[in-house]
Amino acid sequence: MPRVVVVSPPFLSHAQPLSVLAGALRDLGAEVFFACAPAFEHLARRAAVDFVPLSVTRNANTGVAEATEQDAREAARLREFLDATREGAVATLLTQARHRHADMLADPDGVLDALRAADRRLRPDWYVVDQLSYPVTLALHCLGLPYATFCPGHPSYVLSGPDAWFGVPYDWPEALRPAPDRLAELRYAARRNDTAFTRLFAEFARRHAPSRPAPGRAFALSSPHAVVHAYPDLPWLPLPPPGPARLFAGHMAADPEPLDARWRTRLDALRAAGERVVLIALGTFLSARDDVLRSVATGVLEGLPDVSVVVAAGERAGALADLADERVLVLPQVPQRALLEQVDAMVHHGGGNSFTECLRAGVPALVLPFSSDQFAVARDAERAGAGLVLDPNDLKPSDVPAALETVWSTAAPNLRALAAAVRARGPRWAAAELLTAMDRQVPGG
Repeated sequence: MPRVVVVSPPFLSHAQPLSVLAGALRDLGAEVFFACAPAFEHLARRAAVDFVPLSVTRNANTGVAEATEQDAREAARLREFLDATREGAVATLLTQARHRHADMLADPDGVLDALRAADRRLRPDWYVVDQLSYPVTLALHCLGLPYATFCPGHPSYVLSGPDAWFGVPYDWPEALRPAPDRLAELRYAARRNDTAFTRLFAEFARRHAPSRPAPGRAFALSSPHAVVHAYPDLPWLPLPPPGPARLFAGHMAADPEPLDARWRTRLDALRAAGERVVLIALGTFLSARDDVLRSVATGVLEGLPDVSVVVAAGERAGALADLADERVLVLPQVPQRALLEQVDAMVHHGGGNSFTECLRAGVPALVLPFSSDQFAVARDAERAGAGLVLDPNDLKPSDVPAALETVWSTAAPNLRALAAAVRARGPRWAAAELLTAMDRQVPGG
């Protein structure tokens, strides 16, 4: 069996599923190393694989973005991003595009040197790299090392063709469709980034690997062998470019640990106060939008007297402490996957992990997208009949009861078949398919 290095950026929402894939590869007999920033070594231990310290970006998110130690520049960018989310979808995506343009290829020489040294030391047969770790992908390309791509979010992160642009959703949920002029502005920014990033890739490759094929369009560079999507294979998704094996794993979540006695007691108390329980969680970055968390929780309290809520509030738990009562539990972090086995609905931000974990658990969702690929994910939830999508910046507490009632009456009945399809695959299926695909392509793999 092969020796594999799984390289992850230092973001929990990426490192966690990648570590699960690493563990699944190990379970099937591969010798696996998990390479990430030192703060994520615990994920390697949990997956029972070897750890290699490797930092591939200055930015980081160890679980709650606001609480992660970062330099002043990155902290300022986080604040600017959060401010933009209050202005709306296009304003946020334009801010992200501007940040991307300003810091397109952080320390590519350092990443190349680190990977070259790791390769000499570990001698792996092949690598797995996050699609969004562009300096790592470029380094592997320049070094001529075989790798598979892991796509952590929406499948459109792997661009489907010349008219697809990174940072522009392939489709929009009905509640957040932008005006044509705003969409044109976003596309212009994305094309500008595409041109600039591709030029940087080409210049770097000419300096470091003049005998290698040109990397081509930067945002589209991915493995020619295999791409693993932590996502279901929905029939309306943009057709991917031909070539590599496309492995739609459905989800990349480990089986949740059973809730401990303290959590069972908490849930029993919430069930005693309300017949149904709703989990509210906006992810590691967007828990900072405590105004939206408050609107959702208040809407439930005022309009659904038979419903209790669990709020994952990150660093804003203290700011929302006044909401806590017999029907409301407010905590910085919660065991999301385990709770999804116990709750009746989830309110989330359209993150890929939250979407697929809800599908896996058969839990309907109210989706409030803010940024990145969340608009595309939210649109898929809408089209799959797995949830209702609203604009978080227009949301009033009085909107919440009707939205959740709609979710229960229209989305819940669709989820049985969706949950079965997603559960049928998962990390072990992806690992087995990936090993087969890479074995066919890589000598000695």
